[in-house]
Amino acid sequence: MFAGVFLAMALWERTAPKRQLLLPVSGRWTTNWAIAILDTALVRLLFPLAAVGAALDASAQGWGLFNALGAPFWLAFALSVLALDFAIWLQHLISHKVPALWRLHQVHHADRDLDVTTAIRFHPVEILLSMALKIGLVYALGAPAAAVIAFEIILNGMAMFNHANVRLPKQVDAALRLVVVTPDMHRVHHSVRRAEHDANYGFNLSIWDRLFGVYVDQPAGGHHGMRIGLEPYQGEEPARLGWTLALPFRRMKA
Repeated sequence: MFAGVFLAMALWERTAPKRQLLLPVSGRWTTNWAIAILDTALVRLLFPLAAVGAALDASAQGWGLFNALGAPFWLAFALSVLALDFAIWLQHLISHKVPALWRLHQVHHADRDLDVTTAIRFHPVEILLSMALKIGLVYALGAPAAAVIAFEIILNGMAMFNHANVRLPKQVDAALRLVVVTPDMHRVHHSVRRAEHDANYGFNLSIWDRLFGVYVDQPAGGHHGMRIGLEPYQGEEPARLGWTLALPFRRMKA
């Protein structure tokens, strides 16, 4: 699923890009893919069965809310996917508010261009913390393994879709964002403007941003005029692997 969605988004970017990229693709893609491979290796090393294993274990032990209540599968499935979606939205918001977590999350935001590979650009420590959170929530909910698999597919697929540098007709974008996060909606979140990158935290359902009053419809400078990334890092450094991995441990700039 991951490979199929990634390839589809990459081809879409080639045929109908929204914005002209600033930095060479080769350097950025090498760095972003290297980070993603490192993330995957560390997750498999430290959490061999990941969140799906936690779901199977919770089911076998009878742990978690839905197992304790004997909830029907369809209800446990739907509520688990919804709860995991909200949890990742909330985690994202908190990562912008807590300085120690922002140190890690700024690696994602430092990318000066936004395309499908930005969706896989997260510091390894942030990825490990996120996996630990998901595992804890799966145990607490007693989420079915099928729901966890479905959620992981949605998480990865939608992240690649809404980070992609693709062009959608305005009417299609307006209709889609009533339910899900679109590329134009999420691009606002990657603006250098603080008021804009502290908005539109969703990766899948758009309701959370609207419900909690952090939804911004369009960037102030327009999608072609806006700058992407972080204000202090507007050079070529964010495309370098060593610089990117070391970013959370550098002295933070205003």
